[in-house]
Order: sequence, then C-alpha cells, then structure tokens
Amino acid sequence: MKAHDGMYIGGAWRPAGGPDAIEVVNPADEQVIARVPAGSAADVDAAVRAARAAFPGWAATPPAERAARLAALRDVLAARKDEIAETVTAELGAPLALSRTVHAGVPVLVAGSYAELAATYGFEEKLGTSTVLLEPVGVVGAITPWNYPLHQIVAKVAPALAAGCTVVLKPAEDTPLTAQLFAEATEEAGLPAGVFNLVTGLGPVAGQALAEHEGVDLVSFTGSTAVGRLIGATAGAAVKRVALELGGKSANVILPGADLARAVAVGVANVMSNSGQTCSAWTRMLVDGERYEEAVALAAAAVAKYVPGERVGPVVNAGQQARVRGCIERGIAEGARLVAGGPEAPRTPGYYVSPTVFADVTPEMTIAREEIFGPVLSILRYEDVEDALRIANDTVYGLAGAVWAADDAEAVAFARRMDTGQVDINGGRFNPLAPFGGYKQSGVGRELGPYGLAEYLQTKSLQF
Repeated sequence: MKAHDGMYIGGAWRPAGGPDAIEVVNPADEQVIARVPAGSAADVDAAVRAARAAFPGWAATPPAERAARLAALRDVLAARKDEIAETVTAELGAPLALSRTVHAGVPVLVAGSYAELAATYGFEEKLGTSTVLLEPVGVVGAITPWNYPLHQIVAKVAPALAAGCTVVLKPAEDTPLTAQLFAEATEEAGLPAGVFNLVTGLGPVAGQALAEHEGVDLVSFTGSTAVGRLIGATAGAAVKRVALELGGKSANVILPGADLARAVAVGVANVMSNSGQTCSAWTRMLVDGERYEEAVALAAAAVAKYVPGERVGPVVNAGQQARVRGCIERGIAEGARLVAGGPEAPRTPGYYVSPTVFADVTPEMTIAREEIFGPVLSILRYEDVEDALRIANDTVYGLAGAVWAADDAEAVAFARRMDTGQVDINGGRFNPLAPFGGYKQSGVGRELGPYGLAEYLQTKSLQF
C-alpha cells in the first residue's frame, strides 16, 4: 500500500502538525519502504478532540447498529486479507504464509466476535430494586506494539467500539502502514467521523501525549512491562483507567506420561512462530529428569526445520537483533548448554537471529528470567511435579503457559495451580472469546471476548 503523509482525524486524512517523519524499514532486507509523519502533541490533541466530539453520538447509537458497523469492518478486513498480509510482511518481515493465516486471518475472527457480542451483550440488567446500566467509559487511547500489528489494533479498537467508546490509536513506529490500512478499513466500513482516529508517531512523544491527555478516559497499552509501569503511573496520577497487556516468560510444562514428541514439537513451533516475538510464547520448557535428554534431542531436531528466511523471518529491527543476540551470548556465559543456533547472524542482509535452543538451563539464569522476545527456547529440568510447579511460578510474569499430561484431568489439576492468566491444555486451540491477560507483572485487565468488552464499560445503578 502507498503510505499516507497525514493523520486520520475526524474522518479525514489531515496534514501532520510538523515536518518530522518516521522511516519504515523492511527488516528482511534493511531497505526503507515508506515514510510516515511523526505526530506531535498537537496532533494527538486534535485527534482526542475529534474523538471527544464524536463520543456522545456513538455512545447513543443502538448496540445493534454498532454491531452492524463492526460486521462491515470485519467484511472489509476479510476482503483485504491479501493486502494486509503483504503489508505486514513488508514492515514486520514475517513469512507471507504466517501473515496470511495469523496476522491477517485472526483479526477477522476477532472483529467478527465483537460484532456478535455488540448485538447480544447485556448492557442493562435488573438487580433487586435497581436497574444496572453498563455504559461506555469514554475516549480510549490505544497504544499498540509491532509484533502483531493488526491483531493488537483490532483487539483494542473492536471492543471499544462495541462498548460505545471512541478511539485514538497510536501504533508502533515500526509498523505504521498496517495501522493506516486499518484506518482506511474503518472509513470503508462506514464508521462515523471521529469515532476512530489515528496518529502515527514515537512513543515518548505521541504515546506519552496520548497517555497524559486529560480528554482520554482509558489508556489501553500492549508492550513491555517497563513502559507499562510508566503508563500506569501517569494514569494513576489522573485517576484514569488502564488496561495493560505486558511481558511474559511462559512455562510449557511436560508432565511424566505426556506425549513427549508432540509436546516438544508444538512447544518449539510456539516459540519460533513470529520469530519468537510473542509475549505469550512458551519460552521455558520444563521436562522431568528421566526424559530430559530425549526432549533436548527432539527440540534440536525440531528447530532445525526452522530455516531463517523461510519458516522464520527476521526480528523487527537492528536494536532488537542486537538485544536477542546479546541474550544468547549471556546464556552461554552463564553456563547453559547450546544445542542449536547461537549468537551469530544466520544470514545477511536482514535482522535475522538463529533459532536457538538451550539445555541445562537453571531457574536463576538470565535466559530463564527475562523476556528475550526472539527465537530462543530454554529447556529446564524438574525433579517432581511439585518442583515443576515451583519453577513454573518462579517468575515475575504470569501471562500464559501450557501443560501436557497423559489425560486432560491431570493437566487441568496442574494448570489450576499455575499463576498465569491463560493455560493451554494438551495443545488447546486458540479461542477468540477466551479472556487473554496476565497475573503479576504481566498486566492489568483482559482482552478478547466478553471480558475484553467489559474493560471499556463503566457501571451505573438506578434505584427504584
């Protein structure tokens, strides 16, 4: 797609308030593919004012009509799936097959789920002598990351619109073209002017201005825990609501008696998908001592199939490449056994990282504690089930996880004791209605399904 040289504010593309621009680089070949405006605080203010002006009308729009607009948005995204996939591949570097199935396909499912919820959700209920109303919270400032550029946008914007909120989106500076394409889709779907607004820009400028703006009622942010703390502190000073989806260091627990070959293969695929740039990736594989070396051999064989430039794309930029390679070097220095990959770049040009597997990882090692956000798997040994649970929960994060066992009941019993927001049981499938979000420093609030919609509602009671 051709990049827009302005911001989408109040239902139209408007010139940016200043001359600064962001270069969009294809991480697969390091070439500049577009330039978009770097928004200022003034651009954010204009967008918030447009959203504030549109809010009363959109909030008063009957849920069935909001549902119809979301259904139209779903249909536009479905019709433009090929263009979306090509755009994501160009600015994120994801293999085209992954962009088609995940980056372009999942947002269509999520948008459709909110079209259905908007039409059926109980925005009003009787409770004794009271009538309880669930009303939109107001103007939402949505700040999204680059790793799943369209999915993260839809996971915030769709429930906000279903609730009756209006939105100002500040997407990641690495992947603004997908956000511009989404803005076009909202216009094509017939959203009223000002209901959705887009400001491209840098986090410390446009993102901070959006989080601090007094006209924003709720900030929904996905990204690092460090930035989430800053946004939470800013919002707290203004008594402003937040929804924070932050980091993870998820455990993939393979219990004795589980199908080891399947658990390892699926676990490796989970970590290598999207070049490891997934907050919920199962980056710690926990295996009992009796089958530990067999699991290591299976993981090494499985990861060999993930060829950089074919099944695995680059990481998003040079800084991320340097960071991931540095983490691999630190793993080696701290004594982990390298069984696949390593810190050397597997190919150039492009910001590629070798798909890497470590064995003999202990819970105190950096690679077992810090979110790497690259194609790096750590395999840890446990002595018994209680030791596995201790290791799984021994982290400041609690976003996701997996449990494999001989039967579902055994896996569920273990999962109930995990300190994490979402657990896949024996290879459970993605459910667009299931709440997604974390315990501990993995965030505040939930996304997807009815729990995601509830984040954008506030409660009023009428007594009779």
